[in-house]
Amino acid sequence: MNLIIIQNSEKRASDQNGDILRFAVSEEPLARVVFDGLSRALPFCRRGGTITAVPEEWGLKTRQGDPFTVSYGQQIPVGSELMGEARRDPWLIISNGRFVTRIDSRLLRDLLASAHSAVVAVGAEPGLLACREKIRFTSEGKIAGFRRLYTDAAEPAPAPSDWPHHLFIRTDVLGQLLSDGGLPRSFGALSDKLRAGALTVRAFHVAGDLADLGGAEGLLEFCSSAMSSHCNGHAYEQITYQAEKNDTDEAGEVSRKPRLIGKVLLGQDIHIGPDAVIIGPTIICNGARIERKAVISSAVIGPRVQISARQVVQNCVLAAGQSAPDDLKCGAGSVTRLGQPRLQPARQDRIKSDFRTWPRLSYAGSLKRIADCLAAAIVLILFAPVLPVVALAVKLTSSGPVFFKDRRQGLHGRPFNCLKFRTMRVGSDKIQDKLRVASQVDGPQFKMEDDPRITAVGRFLRETYVDEIPQFFNVLVGQMSVVGPRPSPEPENRLCPSWRDARLSVRPGVTGLWQIWRTREPMKDFQEWIHYDTRYVRELSLRLDLWICWRTFRKMAGQFIGQFG
Repeated sequence: MNLIIIQNSEKRASDQNGDILRFAVSEEPLARVVFDGLSRALPFCRRGGTITAVPEEWGLKTRQGDPFTVSYGQQIPVGSELMGEARRDPWLIISNGRFVTRIDSRLLRDLLASAHSAVVAVGAEPGLLACREKIRFTSEGKIAGFRRLYTDAAEPAPAPSDWPHHLFIRTDVLGQLLSDGGLPRSFGALSDKLRAGALTVRAFHVAGDLADLGGAEGLLEFCSSAMSSHCNGHAYEQITYQAEKNDTDEAGEVSRKPRLIGKVLLGQDIHIGPDAVIIGPTIICNGARIERKAVISSAVIGPRVQISARQVVQNCVLAAGQSAPDDLKCGAGSVTRLGQPRLQPARQDRIKSDFRTWPRLSYAGSLKRIADCLAAAIVLILFAPVLPVVALAVKLTSSGPVFFKDRRQGLHGRPFNCLKFRTMRVGSDKIQDKLRVASQVDGPQFKMEDDPRITAVGRFLRETYVDEIPQFFNVLVGQMSVVGPRPSPEPENRLCPSWRDARLSVRPGVTGLWQIWRTREPMKDFQEWIHYDTRYVRELSLRLDLWICWRTFRKMAGQFIGQFG
């Protein structure tokens, strides 16, 4: 169930285009792109169950062929279509039509499942997107720390004072908020009803891209994104082409018909002069007039707008009935110059751009994964008789689970539970900070030669590396590789901003270059970790992996024999 509420946008003094949002939803074919794009951008988009509500004072007629656009006065109607959907959907989603967001639907579902609230307010926050730095400051303005987000995140937020980007209302409490089949127009009145009904409201900031349709910049960015994603080819509707009888201009040059390049959406009764060039994504509304040799690129041209001969209009929004000024370079008159788009590429494209990549048909691109599965299956089959014996020994010698699940970061920073046989007493991880003064390695790692937390069986398992056999289950499911950088937790990666993306370009390994070459010399362990992990990523190859596996086997055999020597 989706309800989009479009409100009167505040008229800002710096915005000479006036009410951009009203212009965007009232002029064709721009309104067609805006309404369609808003529906597509909804969380859990179900276009058949979406109603868009616009203020009745705007005097907009119901869009032809669209029964799901309504006007509202003091109350926002909740139509029978939405109430019918309530029988199948647990949430009514109210979206603020002024803002277009792109939020990971899986993250939203997890958030709603864990919120345990009748009403959840959600605001898109670009700063919580994956592969970005989030800095924390003290009350004095000093840096307290920073965090690298490898997955889209969410965090609690203050309760909103106006309609949030998205408001989720459980349908089983919706009846308590309705009056005569409608919701209050103001968010303050809705908040009063929530308090009167003793309904809990929780607010969150959630990772997402954001565009403001109340400004010229956001409108053009949104239209460019919507047309690039969903429009196919040009739309030609009653284009008027007028050329002189001799088809020559004032300089004697031969005139040619206008050229449309890329995705261009045209309204009705448009005049386009000879030799004009229109480059998409561009929208030209009804009745616009473009004179000879004008150039328009990535723009929205309102109805009855006049573009003079030889003018260049680029990255601009011209509202209805205006003429483009002669000087466009400084954003004079009604033209708004645009910066870089806020709506970023798709999440996967953003993530991949920050890490090293390999061709799909290469060892690192695909063959390494096949080899990992084969090797993991062979190791688990060979150790199948041993694993129950080890599990029994761990269980009988100390209380607690057989396996220890340590939260680590894998490929592209995705978190996973790294499996090991438990070698320490339960709760040992909580007292590590107290023992850090006795750590024998530098950097964010921790190691003690005679760690008092390790059990007797655990010490044997560590010395023989048998405790790491369960990690081959991680390899089978694609969370790890047989050979790769050391799997490390987020707190360690958070302290290593200059090189962490390199080592997270590949899956972490059960063994690796650092594991076989480290010297454990004082004050050099952290530097060796950095050096060998990044070197492995640079030199990754089948030959290197086979060599590391051979050296690991020799080292494990020597360690195992040494336990009985």
